[in-house]
Amino acid sequence: MKKTIMLLLAALVLAACAPAAIAGEWTLTSYGDPSNPTLAAPDIETSITFGKDGNVNGTAGCNTFAGGYMTDGKTIAFDPLAATLMFCEGAAGEQEMGLFNAFTGTTSYTLSGNTLTVVSEDGSAAVTLTRK
Repeated sequence: MKKTIMLLLAALVLAACAPAAIAGEWTLTSYGDPSNPTLAAPDIETSITFGKDGNVNGTAGCNTFAGGYMTDGKTIAFDPLAATLMFCEGAAGEQEMGLFNAFTGTTSYTLSGNTLTVVSEDGSAAVTLTRK
């Protein structure tokens, strides 16, 4: 019984640490089709901040955005994101669409060192982020 309680407590502690693992500032490295990603344009600022409080915000290449998120194991559930509504064309618009396609609904993620990869719920879109 004591061992079971300890295991449950350990699982709760690990689950509670999951948001902290991805908390911080990230910059976009690539986006798009997971099997053939597009490199982020170096002159377009696309940065994301995952807060320990469950809030996410950033600059998506053209517009700013904010919303909530919750992690559970290897998934991130995004609340609907609010964003400014400037018209974005070219690389900035493409990067922004790639980010928002991956940050919709419940997605999967992997964290390897300073690299965070988020894959859309249907697996059709991914973004790779690097910790700042």
